[in-house]
This record gives sequence, C-alpha cells and structure tokens, in this order.
Amino acid sequence: MLVIVDYDTGNTRNLKKALDYLGIANQLSSDPATILAADGLILPGVGAFQKAMVALAERGLVTVLQTAAQQGKPILGICLGMQLLVETGYEFGITRGLGLLPGEVVPIPADNGLKVPHMGWNTNQVLQPNPVADVFDQQATYFVHSFYVQTAAKNIIAQTDYGVKIPSIIQQDNVMGMQFHPEKSGQVGLQGLARFNKELVRI
Repeated sequence: MLVIVDYDTGNTRNLKKALDYLGIANQLSSDPATILAADGLILPGVGAFQKAMVALAERGLVTVLQTAAQQGKPILGICLGMQLLVETGYEFGITRGLGLLPGEVVPIPADNGLKVPHMGWNTNQVLQPNPVADVFDQQATYFVHSFYVQTAAKNIIAQTDYGVKIPSIIQQDNVMGMQFHPEKSGQVGLQGLARFNKELVRI
C-alpha cells in the first residue's frame, strides 16, 4: 500500500486518480501510524516551502517522515514535495527542510529572459542510469515552480534546462524526488509512477 501524505497541500486528487488508474493500492492519510506502516510514501506539494513545513510540523509529520526514511521506506517527493526533502529552503526566509537529502532550494533566476514561475512542458535529460528515471529520458513533463533544488551531482539523476540547469529527478538511496508533476505528465508520467512502485516499493 502506497500512502499519499496528506497535509492540506498538493495535487492529491489527481495523484490518487493516477495511482487508481494504474491499479496501485493507495490511500491518503496524515495518520503517523498509517504512514509508518505503508510500503511506500508519496509526498506531494504545491505552494511555498515555509508554509508546507509549518503544515507538516503542525501535524507531527516531520519526525514521522524522517523516521520512515531512516527505516528505508521508499519515499517520492513531487514538485514542492521534492524540495521539502532537502535541508534548507530560502522562500520567504530561511526554513529548515526534512533533511533527507543534502541540498538547498533557491529561486530560479529572474534575469535569464525566461518567465518565472517556470510553468509548462520541458524535456528531461537523464544523467545517470536509473530504472525509474530512465522512462523520462528525452521526454517532456509538466513543471510548475519558481524555486529549484541545488544538490550534489551524485544525487542528480535527471535535469531540465530553463536558462539554468534544474534537477528534475533527485535520489539518495530510498528517497527520490521529481520536480515535475508525473500525475499531470500524460503516459510518461504514469509510467514513472508505475516504475517507482515496481522498482523502489517492490510490491
């Protein structure tokens, strides 16, 4: 059973609909016991880093997610959910993230001649062979964001170019993030969710 972490932010309806379409058992929950008993977790997110971390903290889910990661539970962060996986965010001040991967979340440069927020379809380039990410190589997926993750090269599995190289998929051990929305990215997005379930969750 995959659990979509519910903290009143993120595109949970479309994400659940995508998992249901794929026949992947799932549920939406903010209950710590349910989250820790899951076979894998998906952390969605839309909006601001600081507000999202406050929402997780208010529900007592920061330590729950950290514990789940330490236990080796597969975790997939989507969009803002990916950004929350790293150590620090700089949106509306400095905010500590979950710290499941090294890195920080910084604004997309506003002086590169491209519109911010980055909104629309962009092509992914896979930098390291990866059974989940490989389906996205040279494929366009749907992005909506104004900030992006900076992390160690070894954790950048795929990237996209938006005037600056933006990590589109990151991973360290059992923790993975996708900056784009797979649930809004058509068939290739569905394939990516199915691969995450097959390769990392293995249920």
